[in-house]
Amino acid sequence: MSGRAYPLPQPALTDAARAKLEPVLALLAADATAPSAVIEPERAQVVHVADSLSGLGFAELAQARRIADVGAGAGFPGLVLAAMLPDAQVDLIESIGRKCEFIERAAAAGGIENARAVNARAEEWAQPGSPGREAYEAVTARAVARLSTLAELASPLLRTGGVLVAWKGRRDPGEEVELERGAPRLGVAPAEIRSADPYAGSRNRHLHLIRKDGPTPDDLPRRPGMAKKRPRGVI
Repeated sequence: MSGRAYPLPQPALTDAARAKLEPVLALLAADATAPSAVIEPERAQVVHVADSLSGLGFAELAQARRIADVGAGAGFPGLVLAAMLPDAQVDLIESIGRKCEFIERAAAAGGIENARAVNARAEEWAQPGSPGREAYEAVTARAVARLSTLAELASPLLRTGGVLVAWKGRRDPGEEVELERGAPRLGVAPAEIRSADPYAGSRNRHLHLIRKDGPTPDDLPRRPGMAKKRPRGVI
């Protein structure tokens, strides 16, 4: 998708969400097992929280009531989304057990009852008959993988009409073309690219909105790791 990326509005952190996230950031700083290089609370407030908030500039994400955060890592953006959207259920999907344990401790510390860690690969959670299959109105992914890989992981998790919001850095024309080539085989379509400037140093941040526009293809999900190893859209 070519063309200018217009800026996303930057939602403000609500008082209720701030009260929930302050203990999360305190735990991030105090817990030696925290899976993040950015742990100082003031820095984490912008690098993690403000960056996560930018996704809510998309109405599709702000209005979603079931959200999956793929490759959740230390819990961002999933914990921020759950704190800001108390009526939504947010599943933070993470394959590494120690990261899931940290997410659970962080959610408990902040009293974020509508967030839970799912210790599984996205491909496993989206298998036919699994709880995550076509269960979500929105999927998020922050600095996880190439767009075509993310679209493939998200498609079987999303209901038809649902969206993937992918946090990326500087725009990569080759990566965008790869997504456009692969999209018909994934049941998705690139919808929008918006720039975001949530904190100093993030001037190259872009968020991609990708919509699921049809049924889940019969061959998805593929075996774990295949979406990354052999993305759809690569010639």
